[in-house]
This record gives sequence, C-alpha cells and structure tokens, in this order.
Amino acid sequence: MSGTKMSARERIASLLDVSSFVEIGANVTSRSTDFNMPEKETPADGVITGYGVIDGNLVYVYSQDATVLGGSIGEMHSKKISKIYDLAMKVGAPVIGLIDCAGLRLQEATDGLNSFGELFSKQAMASGVIPQITVLFGTCGGGTALIPALTDFTFMTKENAALFVNSPNALEGNYKEKLDTASAEYHATTSGLVDVVGESEEEVLSEVRTLVSALPACNEEEGAFEECTDDLNRIVADLEAYPHDARYILSSVSDNGFFFETKKDFAKGMVTGFIKLNGSTIGCVANQLSDGEQELAPELTVDGAAKAMKFVSFCDAFNIPILSVTNVKGLKATVCEEKRIAKAVAKLTYAFSSATVPKVNLVVGESFGTAYIAMNSKSIGADLEFAWPTAKIGMMDAKEAANIMYSGESADVIAQKASEYDALQTSVESAAKRGYVDDIIVPDATRKRLIAAFEMLFTKQVSTPNKKHGTV
Repeated sequence: MSGTKMSARERIASLLDVSSFVEIGANVTSRSTDFNMPEKETPADGVITGYGVIDGNLVYVYSQDATVLGGSIGEMHSKKISKIYDLAMKVGAPVIGLIDCAGLRLQEATDGLNSFGELFSKQAMASGVIPQITVLFGTCGGGTALIPALTDFTFMTKENAALFVNSPNALEGNYKEKLDTASAEYHATTSGLVDVVGESEEEVLSEVRTLVSALPACNEEEGAFEECTDDLNRIVADLEAYPHDARYILSSVSDNGFFFETKKDFAKGMVTGFIKLNGSTIGCVANQLSDGEQELAPELTVDGAAKAMKFVSFCDAFNIPILSVTNVKGLKATVCEEKRIAKAVAKLTYAFSSATVPKVNLVVGESFGTAYIAMNSKSIGADLEFAWPTAKIGMMDAKEAANIMYSGESADVIAQKASEYDALQTSVESAAKRGYVDDIIVPDATRKRLIAAFEMLFTKQVSTPNKKHGTV
C-alpha cells in the first residue's frame, strides 16, 4: 500500500544489500537536561547512522526515527549525521539521508541550533566531493528543508512526505486545501526541488538504488562504469521519426534502454537524466517538444534552463560526460519569463562552457539563435557536434528572417528569399561547411556514433585559468 510507513531500520534494510548495514553511534543519546528532557528516552538520539552497500557499492546512510521525539533534530542527532559526512568524505562514498523529522528540538535551543548549522556546513563542504541524496518519508519542515535543498537529488513518497519552510496554512492568502505547497506533487512540478516521487516507500528506495548504481562514488573517480551487454553497433531503426521526443531518443540509444530521468515533472520542455553508452554513465540534457499527451513549447524557458544548469554542474563535478540533444527555436517570450530569462540562460551557458568533461551535442531538429548556443553548441565548448540530415541551425526560422529583411515586399518575393535563406543560412549542410557541425549522421547510426565519440574523448584533459570560482 502506498500509505504504509516503514520503521527507520526497515527503510535502511530495504535500501541496502541484505545484511550489509553496520551501525555507528548506536549508544548515543541526548545530553540535554532542560525542561522535560530528563523524563524522555532518546535511543540513538532519534537517528540511526552507519554504512552498507548497494549492489556492492559503499554508501553511508542515516535514517531518522520518528518514534523518538518525532525524529526531531537535537545536538547529538546532528553530530551523528555530521560524523557520517566526515567518514564519507574521507573514503569517498555517497551519503543518503532518510528523512522523517519533526524539526528542531526546542528543548535544546542554541546547542541544537549550532550543531544544525554545523551539519549544513558539512553538506556544503561535501557538495561536489561525494553524491548526496535525500529521501523524504515524513515531515521535513522549517530549517530542515535546507537539508534536501543542499543535496544533489531528492526523492519523496507521494502521500506521507511533506517538505516546507512555512506550512501551507502559514502562507498569507493560502491554505492546504487551496494549494498544498508542502506536497510531493508541488515540489515535483512547481518548485523543482524533488527529482522522483514514488507511490510507496519501497518504490522510492528501489529508485534510489538504481540511481546509486549509475553514479561514481566521489569526484576522484573517472565517471561510473559497468560491463556493457548491449551491441555497440546496434542500429536504432526509425529514430528520425522522433526528433520531438528526447526521452525516446535517449532510451533508444542507451545500453539496454536504460534511462534514469531526474525532475521529470518539472520544466517538461527540458529533459535531464542518465543513460549508459558502452557501460559508461552519460549525463543527458535535451529539449522535449512533446510529453506524450500534448505538444510543448519549442522555446527555452527560465525553469528549463535552471534545471539543465544544475544537472550539468553535477555531471561536471563528478566527471560524468555530457550529451546534449538540441531542438529549440528560441527563448520563451512572456512578461513573466522576461524577468529572469537572461540570467537563467547565462547560467546555463556558463555551466556548459566551464564544464571540462567530454561534451557532445546532437542536433535533431530546428535549433536557432541564442537558445541553440546555450544548449552546448561548439561555440561554447562542445568537443563534437553531430546533426541529423533534417536538422536546421541558424539565427532564426527562414520565413521569419525573410519577413524582417524584405518587409513590405510581395508574398512571392518573401517566399523566394525564405527559400534562399534556408539553403544558405539554416541548412545543416551550411553549418557543416563552416565547421560548426562535425558530421551529419544518419539517425539509425546515432548510438554507435555517440559511443565512438565518447570513447575517443575518454582521456580528455583541459587546462583552465587559475581562479577560485566563477561568479555567474
């Protein structure tokens, strides 16, 4: 049943390989004696911490116990989690947090608050060093909402989990029945904080296992690899019929159809996720023009750019090669988008440009203007750019260009000039002649050409300017 809740230990057992969990700090309890604390039993201080393996891969895990003061976070509770982070960074292994928490423990005041801040500091230090994953099974409110926000991937159960800084009823003009801003649906579709929503706790934990198997253990590993059992030269028939469906393209070219998508329900015009090519994990960023039920706008949006930027940054930090699948006609033009579109696209451009991992761009449809540039074009650092024969690359659609350049002319003249512009300025052959496209490939051969490209780029090395970090 989707509403069934496991205990803190049952969640760990379900997540890890059988009998692999080793507990750390089992005897720790609260040391506070203020108010009613002496009367309270706090076994493990409300959080079970330790390590184990997922498909043989070492991970560190903490699981909050809602039966101990509601799983509230006190001084020793935070210190136990911080200890797990220390160990994980020393040995280079992911940290997975299983959240079910009533918030900060009021009886411990500044002691609890200080250790809470120290936990945030550990998370910040671990960012880009080890993968961090949070899974929400119950309440995660107030300051604890920063815990998942500081991690790389967040999972939630559909019914019992709640994520909020301020509860829905505390927001002016709002109440839970009107808009549940703490729900998994809200954060998966609107805030973009949640990557995967599961019907049950078992389903969510299974998805976490799948993700961990596709990730490197830390930033010092050269990506993530496994043995490939698929045909490296496999032809993908009729792929040219799906330039609008990035999910289909990515799953079709991937080893055995593997595709783990992140933030599927947020900014649906942008697809992010992981595939496998010859056993290597590849991070993918792609424009999506259909969600299976309706056509999506062909423009790059603020949310889409932000979603892609964060994903590219993660891949670069953990040495995961990046594939972009480009099919975008421009930037979204609305009053709401105009407030942030320039900065959002600038951040995406910066993320692609500064990424030093192998980068390949595949143009499958009409790709125009600044949006095309921002989607990992050669001009901002793609190592290789391929295009299907039906692709278009240029400043803008040929008809729109002709209307601007020959404004006031007859329809026949505009049509003629549009045809000329299409041949001279937007055809894929024109881009290839100028070196902006490395090769025009037949869609059927997409898988084997991508595998060959990333194999060639495996030993890529880049020298970057000596700086602390960028400021975009």
